[in-house]
Amino acid sequence: MRESMEFDVVIVGAGPAGLSAACRLMQQAQEAEQELTVCVVEKGSEVGAHILSGAVIESRALDELFPDWKAMGAPLNTPVTADELYLLKSEAGAKRLPNALIPKTMHNTGHGLNNYVVSLGNLCRWLAEQAEALGVEVFPGFAAAEVLYNDDGSVKGIATGDMGITAAGEQGPNYTEGMELHAKYTLFAEGCRGHLGKQLIERFQLDTQADAQHYGIGIKELWDIDPAKHKPGLVVHGSGWPLEGDTTGGFFLYHLENHQAVVGLIVDLNYTNPWLSPFDEFQRLKHHPVLAQHLEGGTRVSYGARAIAKGGFNALPKMAFPGGLLIGCDAGTLNFSKIKGTHTAMKSGMLAAEAVFEAIGAEQANSELTNFADKFEQSWVYDELFRSRNFGPAMHKFGPILGGAFNFIDQNLFNGKLPLTLHDDKPDYAQLKPADQCPKIEYPKPDGKLSFDKLSSVFLSNTNHEEDQPSHLQLKDASIPIAQNLPRFAEPAQRYCPAGVYEVVEDENGPRFQINAQNCVHCKTCDIKDPAQNITWVVPEGGGGPNYPNM
Repeated sequence: MRESMEFDVVIVGAGPAGLSAACRLMQQAQEAEQELTVCVVEKGSEVGAHILSGAVIESRALDELFPDWKAMGAPLNTPVTADELYLLKSEAGAKRLPNALIPKTMHNTGHGLNNYVVSLGNLCRWLAEQAEALGVEVFPGFAAAEVLYNDDGSVKGIATGDMGITAAGEQGPNYTEGMELHAKYTLFAEGCRGHLGKQLIERFQLDTQADAQHYGIGIKELWDIDPAKHKPGLVVHGSGWPLEGDTTGGFFLYHLENHQAVVGLIVDLNYTNPWLSPFDEFQRLKHHPVLAQHLEGGTRVSYGARAIAKGGFNALPKMAFPGGLLIGCDAGTLNFSKIKGTHTAMKSGMLAAEAVFEAIGAEQANSELTNFADKFEQSWVYDELFRSRNFGPAMHKFGPILGGAFNFIDQNLFNGKLPLTLHDDKPDYAQLKPADQCPKIEYPKPDGKLSFDKLSSVFLSNTNHEEDQPSHLQLKDASIPIAQNLPRFAEPAQRYCPAGVYEVVEDENGPRFQINAQNCVHCKTCDIKDPAQNITWVVPEGGGGPNYPNM
């Protein structure tokens, strides 16, 4: 029988939502002079190791959580100083769009905005320090592998994964049994497509009133750039080339502090052409003069990728269930119209903390937190997401130009309150067309200066998994990749994975599907985009995966 520990609240995931919830819980306990035990488990080797985001953040939620964050040393050191938006027309052509024609939700300067270019990983490290100072126990390197339930079906807590299980499924010489963490309430803040959140949504049917969730894959690099080109606080966004046809998405380039810049591409995962490779689209994007002028003469420092939940308001599941809550990107609180999700994730965590603290104060445990829905619906985050509810569906239905025009009218003229709601209910995995109906895409070879291959990129993510462990990428039916996906879709996993995890290898017996699980950067794209929904991502041993620096 596994050992167990008891807490008032267990939080799964040390991202902005989970850490904000932890901090707010302890703030309330101190204000009420009440004892409270709160634990945060994090699968990364340290807090921030698995955090990857653009990131330009709006400080609104942080202002509420820690009004004196500047004096406290929060790592928001680079206010946005300039904001540019481009439509790339070809591999060399571009048009800069005037601010007057841009949906106001996409503005990052003026209008009383307090936006900062940050490393979200470093912000989470700082939030963890604040949480620990308030009395929260933070356990990095422990993966929440299982949801535990009480006899009445309510959530009891979680169990961390066993360590030292061999690839053959046997107990190795370093075997350590996982531990059960029991709580009055458990908050799930695993980020986009959380593997426990996915189970909870299905078990409690939390999405029956929601549209299908939609996703993008965000691929990002950190660069040391020529100091002569460095413009701290410069924010550049754009869309168009190299994405063509019905493939939508957009790029970002931000100048941080210390002569560094980040560059990335988000590709919406509703694309239809199975020959498309988001990684290779990103690599050729960097050769466009709009981006190359910033990167030439620089050095790539880090690489990573992460799925993004971008369905917005219409795709939000019910977030409360007996014994816990889904918060942040585990629920899908990102505001895609702003290309921001940190402030909304943080606020959802803070609201969850308030609902939980009230319930514990009323001596309730493992109940459904019905007060959370009221708090959420009365908050600015609900209002913000509601006003942006049409943004994503418009881009999906009408494309970047007509969709952008619709969103300009909706956001700038009607303030997000057009008397109609667009819906987009076809899941991303169902969008792929057969390979023989789509043009094959030939990508240029990387030059080793601006563009690179997958394996050298994965090396820069500092990804590491213990090789002698069961694969955390599980196939429901091992025959499907070769028998179904290969003839119909040219097995798209070879291309949608940004880390070279999936290969079709030819040997004497014909094609064979190979999974290089040790390369996995935990982006979850395979779990989302596989057309047969045959791949399930589960947590590997705690501490495995990427080790991002200031990403």
